[in-house]
Amino acid sequence: MLQNLTGWHALIILAIVVLIFGAAKLPALAKSVGQSLRILKTEVAEPVAETSAPVARPTE
Repeated sequence: MLQNLTGWHALIILAIVVLIFGAAKLPALAKSVGQSLRILKTEVAEPVAETSAPVARPTE
């Protein structure tokens, strides 16, 4: 689906985004998307480290 997109398509999508959100809100939108991606990367990487540690159980 995305392999058929050209530069013109990207410009049209960018123009629609600017019309919807306004030029003043675009930096805040980009910042929040970047923070979300950073959080996603850390959350995906953490479960691997947590599951590899052995769990110590108390003996009776």
